[in-house]
Amino acid sequence: MTLTLRYIGNFRCLPLSRRCLSTVEAGIERPDQYCADLVRKKDYESFLVSPFYPTELRPAYFALKAFSVELATVQDNVSNPMIGQMRMQFWRDAIKSFSDGSPPRHPIALALYDACQRAHLPAYHLKRIIDAREAELYTSVHLTTDSLTAHAEATSSTLLYLLLSLFSASSSSTLSHAASHLGISQTLATLLRALPFHAANSRMIIPAEITAKHGVVQEDVFRKGGDARGIEDAVFELATLANDHLQTARGVFKDNEFEGKVPRAVMPVFMAGTPVANILGRLEMANFNAFEPRLQVKDWKLPWRVWKSYFVRMF
Repeated sequence: MTLTLRYIGNFRCLPLSRRCLSTVEAGIERPDQYCADLVRKKDYESFLVSPFYPTELRPAYFALKAFSVELATVQDNVSNPMIGQMRMQFWRDAIKSFSDGSPPRHPIALALYDACQRAHLPAYHLKRIIDAREAELYTSVHLTTDSLTAHAEATSSTLLYLLLSLFSASSSSTLSHAASHLGISQTLATLLRALPFHAANSRMIIPAEITAKHGVVQEDVFRKGGDARGIEDAVFELATLANDHLQTARGVFKDNEFEGKVPRAVMPVFMAGTPVANILGRLEMANFNAFEPRLQVKDWKLPWRVWKSYFVRMF
């Protein structure tokens, strides 16, 4: 369906199809519900975690998660980087408009504005995520693990910083340190699970320094999937890096200050680590064959594991 520029209220909105525009206009009446529905459809694991957020913080949680989903999916929903850049500019303008009290009539923008008003969320974190996602439009392939790690910190980790802000806990350097490593692990694990999808779209998400080390030829991965030479070794190396960051995040709470447990007040934020551990565990059981079809099926045990993690205060 053809993408066209639309106007909602006094703002030029991002390029939308007619069907998408209708959904957006309907969501303006209930921005909180629009965001919750989007997260439920596009980010199942985050939706599982949502009931553990206090009722009064849940709309802000869904607003931030919907904002993250919206930006993360731009690359797959536009025909060329220029249109993607226009979308990113819309969100930059939206964040800027919050200071004037005049958010654009878009459900995610309205919900995010309300969240910023209630929790005083740092605008620079929101802008950092936008910048990182825009850069991804032009350089989706990372040459080094350092580059991918920096991207993960600018997206997933930064979102966790914002979630900590909901609990007025972002000033804690210890919690932010744990969130930084958890966010990196989250991005790496999510990319590995999505490797078949990216390969089908001729994108290699494993850094070139890893694929080169194991003799992986990108075109072979795109054509042969898990049968490509060296791909399992490359997946293993990136999964190991993801696990290292996960263990570092967990290790923060082994300090005497925490006695091995995540503080109950911020446990909802760190419950994001439970799905990450689940992805890495299932990948290991598949012998690091990221193309194993079972990895694309939802784990029926995950809701129980999420519930358990909250009560034991560990992820």
